[in-house]
Amino acid sequence: MKYRRLGKTQLRVSVIGIGTWQLGGEWGKTFEQAQVDAMCAKAAELGINLIDTAECYGDHLSEKLIGRAIEGRRDKWIIATKFGHRFKPGFDRENLFEPAQVERQLEDSLKALQTDYVDLYQFHSGTDELFQTPSLWEMLQKQVEAGKVRHLGISISSRLSGTHQADNASAIGAEAIQVVYNRIERKPEEGILDSCIQQDLGVLARVPLASGFLSGKYGKGATFADSDVRSTWQDGDEMLRIIEQVEEFRSEVPQGVSMAHWALAWCLQHPAVTCVIPGCKTVEQVEANAKAADLPAVREDHPQAMP
Repeated sequence: MKYRRLGKTQLRVSVIGIGTWQLGGEWGKTFEQAQVDAMCAKAAELGINLIDTAECYGDHLSEKLIGRAIEGRRDKWIIATKFGHRFKPGFDRENLFEPAQVERQLEDSLKALQTDYVDLYQFHSGTDELFQTPSLWEMLQKQVEAGKVRHLGISISSRLSGTHQADNASAIGAEAIQVVYNRIERKPEEGILDSCIQQDLGVLARVPLASGFLSGKYGKGATFADSDVRSTWQDGDEMLRIIEQVEEFRSEVPQGVSMAHWALAWCLQHPAVTCVIPGCKTVEQVEANAKAADLPAVREDHPQAMP
């Protein structure tokens, strides 16, 4: 495994992390504790040390599964979680960004994770208007001072245009940015990633496999169970567009390299990116994702991976 400094946090994080939205039950699978235990154990064995979750991945369900899985080994993990939403069935969320609401969420997250601190606490896909709430960041700074949060971050919604949140990250005390970034979704290259480099902010690239499509497993006519969030996309033009783009990219994949490994390595070779956080449903997927850390250059615009 390789490691990089997560911006000004000085945390040394594995370049491959674990994304855990799937543990909340919205990706077509319900997880047993033993399955999560096995995935986390294998990840640790392979040198992965960052795990990203959120309060709204199944009403703290993902956090609870993680907390139990790493019990007794908390000091071996860098835990990133998020605030701002309440889980509702049917792939829905309720916004909760008021300072008192966020403080309550933090306490609930700490309890679910069975820890007394979070390494990275992230503003989760809120609007620019919500971001500009001074009392929110004042309250969060108090949590940092109290030791309940080590570092603050911003998980930027893919629906937002512009770079307002990234540009103002340092001003509100955030030290890391999370964005949707992959071979298909390159919008962060239009200013966000440059802003992160200028401010020395760590960057977590979420959805690096484009919700599984860059694994190369799904073609035209792909269908998903009703319990899988991707089922809400399958009748639209957007899913067809993604699949067509994936087919175009196959020519970029080096011979003997899987598309999934190539897609992860492609993200990591942007100089702003610290870590990719693909989801995983099995121990085998954890092992496969970890192998992407060893791939040589796979893109021409940024041929050298950041050390």
